[in-house]
Amino acid sequence: MTLIERTGERGIATLTLNSPASRNALSAALVGELRDALADCAADDTVRAVVLTHTGSTFCAGADLTAPPDPEAFVGLMREIVALPKPVVARVTGHVRAGGLGLLAACDIAVAGEGSSFALTESRLGLAPAVISLTLLPRVDRTAANRYYLTGERFDAAEAARIGLVTVAAEDVEKGLAPVLDGLRRASPQGLAASKELVTATVLRSFDQYAEDLIARSAALFASDEAREGMTAFLERRDPAWVR
Repeated sequence: MTLIERTGERGIATLTLNSPASRNALSAALVGELRDALADCAADDTVRAVVLTHTGSTFCAGADLTAPPDPEAFVGLMREIVALPKPVVARVTGHVRAGGLGLLAACDIAVAGEGSSFALTESRLGLAPAVISLTLLPRVDRTAANRYYLTGERFDAAEAARIGLVTVAAEDVEKGLAPVLDGLRRASPQGLAASKELVTATVLRSFDQYAEDLIARSAALFASDEAREGMTAFLERRDPAWVR
């Protein structure tokens, strides 16, 4: 089965995460296919912008705990979205969890429907939002990051827009997307690339400066006893030992 489906209309390439059985979790295979699809879009002169969306009720559930990607590959994916010379617009009508928020925050613009929900659940698994901080912290209000990094609480699209995670919280996602896509179609390829380069320069510098340390930090956490307990408890649908 193809994990990434590509369609196109009037200069907009739509890449659809198509692994609903795993809640579009970030497996090694999905990350690899998405990187390949983005590279194809970058090389295609007919593509003005990319929409990243999903099948099923979940945009992305975070790392696939049964077949996780290499951390460097996932960091590479996020960096490629940020550095892509064409805008990437997230279209979200479902749930986003953990590493999925890093994928979402790498996109230039995000439109989320009222049925979507978001949570940084890493702290509840004995982990931390380490590598996804590269895209999240430049985007999200710092006070909100303090809260949601630590508590793992779930929040809705309106709150996601308030804190800067998404651009538009819309009752009707297609209506919310329409003016964005119209604007991108009216812009020149050179104008889009140059404008995106301006707004992503600081984020790309943070990848160059901090990615290696955050990958190491993430790997150490995943290898810890607490994380093993947290992930086992999650898969067994029980509370981990530390819950009081």
